Amino acid sequence: MSDKKYSREHEWVETGADGIATIGITVHAQDALGDVVFVDLPEVGRVLAAGEVAGVVESVKAAADVYAPLSGEVTEVNEGLRNDPSLANSDPLGAGWFFRVRPSAPDEFGTLLDEPGYAEFVKSAS
Repeated sequence: MSDKKYSREHEWVETGADGIATIGITVHAQDALGDVVFVDLPEVGRVLAAGEVAGVVESVKAAADVYAPLSGEVTEVNEGLRNDPSLANSDPLGAGWFFRVRPSAPDEFGTLLDEPGYAEFVKSAS
């Protein structure tokens, strides 16, 4: 059973049964960016702190930092996304994931927003 949470910087996090967290950008983020044309992903093995810039996503309209919502070591990046950045638009919550981390501070997951909380955050920010 997986559990999906959201950051105020518009990333989503889903933890698998193995404890590894998959991270991507939200539907709201990709809507705001428009057509994604390039992604810069973190290196496998890089240790990230929560809130640290982990990569960059560029669209026809803008470039935006992608933040690590959790501290941990990057275990995998989505090479498919590097080859086809439009996956961030066509399937942001699935095939368009950005990277995976092995969380070093699992309690950070509890500081993220659940789906209703994120929806309210987006609504109040617009």
